[in-house]
Amino acid sequence: MIFSHDTEVALLSAVNLINTAPTSLDENQQVTGSEGLKSVADLDVFVEREQFSGSREHSEDEVAAVRAVRSELRSIFTADETTAAEMINALLARAQALPQLVRHDQWDWHLHATAPAAPLAQRMGVEAAMALVDVIRGKELVRLKICAAPDCCAVVIDLSKNRSRRYCDTGNCGNRAHVAAYRRRKSAQEDGS
Repeated sequence: MIFSHDTEVALLSAVNLINTAPTSLDENQQVTGSEGLKSVADLDVFVEREQFSGSREHSEDEVAAVRAVRSELRSIFTADETTAAEMINALLARAQALPQLVRHDQWDWHLHATAPAAPLAQRMGVEAAMALVDVIRGKELVRLKICAAPDCCAVVIDLSKNRSRRYCDTGNCGNRAHVAAYRRRKSAQEDGS
């Protein structure tokens, strides 16, 4: 394990949140695809799947706030180390983050840096920011990537030991790249026969 368990869970949740935005690229490299957080119901499903605890508004304003933090997190994923650190500090300062050890539901001791009554978007942003603090402190910013598929702009957190992960989990980017490479090799072998 590269990071602590709760850090890895928070990083994966941040990736999943960021990748609810459209992630496909057309032939002109313009972002296309479907919005994964169109409604309160979509957010409900996401919150349940990612197991976020605490209060909820169940409103369109809450969805908009989560989309805004999603955009902010994407910017952190693609920033250089100094800029990422500044953005993380700003996010934590706005939330008046105060780290506390907590355990709830099926989770053992882990960090929360907001009160359970804080707005959902704030809790999501701060949880991701706390995990990203470990990424920056560990000089592991290289683990935050954009999918290597030419038609995808989803983000990737590379938790592999050798930093070799290149493709996202939003579609079949890795499978498509591997099949295309196989077909190119096969075609080259047939042309060489």
